[in-house]
Amino acid sequence: MAVPKFAQATQSFHTELKQRISNYFEEVGKSTYGNYELFTKAVVLMICFVFLYIHLVFFTPNTFFALLECVLLGGVVAAIGFNVMHDGAHGSFSKYKWVNVLAAFSLNLLGGNSFMWNVKHNIIHHAYTNIDGIDDDIDIQPWMRMSQTQKKYKLHKYQHIYFWFLYSLLYMFWIFVLDYQKYFKNKVGNMKLKKMELGDHLVFWGFKLFHAFLFIGLPIYMLGFVSWLIGFLVFTCVAGFVLSLVFQLAHTVEHTSFPMPDTVTNKLENEWAIHQIKTTANFATGNKLICWLVGGLNFQIEHHLFPKISHIHYPAISKIIRQACQEYGIEYIEYHKLRFAVASHVAFLKQMGRG
Repeated sequence: MAVPKFAQATQSFHTELKQRISNYFEEVGKSTYGNYELFTKAVVLMICFVFLYIHLVFFTPNTFFALLECVLLGGVVAAIGFNVMHDGAHGSFSKYKWVNVLAAFSLNLLGGNSFMWNVKHNIIHHAYTNIDGIDDDIDIQPWMRMSQTQKKYKLHKYQHIYFWFLYSLLYMFWIFVLDYQKYFKNKVGNMKLKKMELGDHLVFWGFKLFHAFLFIGLPIYMLGFVSWLIGFLVFTCVAGFVLSLVFQLAHTVEHTSFPMPDTVTNKLENEWAIHQIKTTANFATGNKLICWLVGGLNFQIEHHLFPKISHIHYPAISKIIRQACQEYGIEYIEYHKLRFAVASHVAFLKQMGRG
């Protein structure tokens, strides 16, 4: 489908929001980038990753503790993605560009590709959230139906049951299949990739090979094939499930919308900022542990409106955005508990499966 256009408002809600947020940072005298809290968290997560990897590969504990460490490694990898890579890719981790590039580059170390992520997530998903045919995040066809506009198959009747299994496979599928599909098709879904320079090609293949050595070749050599396979499956399935669930809770729940452009004008009903709020939901924003682990992605509304502001500021600016939504009569979607968001996601999947 052709790229749709957003409605133009005379008095833009987005402009008003930007002014209020700008005023806030001026009043408190803070930078919009990350601070020592974020940098400390990044160091802690990277140390945990290195320790768990070295201990598992070179000082392998007994089976019970090895499996436990594989579970922890999966959680740490997901946390690095949420807290380090994600902010870095959006340029909000640090005021220094090279630090942001380095933070985003952590994805290459973990098997993904920062170039593909930038196009898929920063450019497409953040601009055209929940628009079927453009937003690749809701294109899990034919395995799952994530929008009323997608074709329904008989197996979708049970997607609210088997989604746990599919979500667990995301990380493996991402690094071993999806990146290569984008690379060789030169597309993300139906959207053409921007041109890859020689350096982008070298990074793609160089880090794919390095990841294969780090997570496949070396562990098999040190531990044997069976031990590696069990540990690798546990680690990647935990990481995949956590990554999938956090991102899906932000957009595919009962109260979020899936707008489509007018068939004649190709225009969407709302301006960009209102579109983002209507297609996005927050969850468990009062839970400090979840906030720390998921890098503020439970403040998804704030993130989609201001992706270049570090997630450590989301709790503060959420109050401003919530107030503005109330004044403008815009629903601010939020689930106060994680279990409420999960229940709503399951109900959404059940609804989509029944058509």
